[in-house]
Amino acid sequence: MVSEKVIAKYGKNKNDSGSTSAQIALFTDRINELNEHLKNNKKDNSSRRGLMTMVSKRRKLLKYLQRNDIQLYTDLIKKLKIRK
Repeated sequence: MVSEKVIAKYGKNKNDSGSTSAQIALFTDRINELNEHLKNNKKDNSSRRGLMTMVSKRRKLLKYLQRNDIQLYTDLIKKLKIRK
């Protein structure tokens, strides 16, 4: 599964789905998938609402990570290519 690969790559170990970096990576993966879906289905407003919710949750997690571990934050945004 895709989520298991993402957790194994960004978590502390393969079962670490609760760490902040793993959660951010999972949200980023799902956000990218929904963006592709919405390019083809422009009128799918329920998916658009879900996308906005996920973006908001990811933003909160990124803000938390920035406050508590700035080095991990900068490494993660470079790996995920989130911000410039």
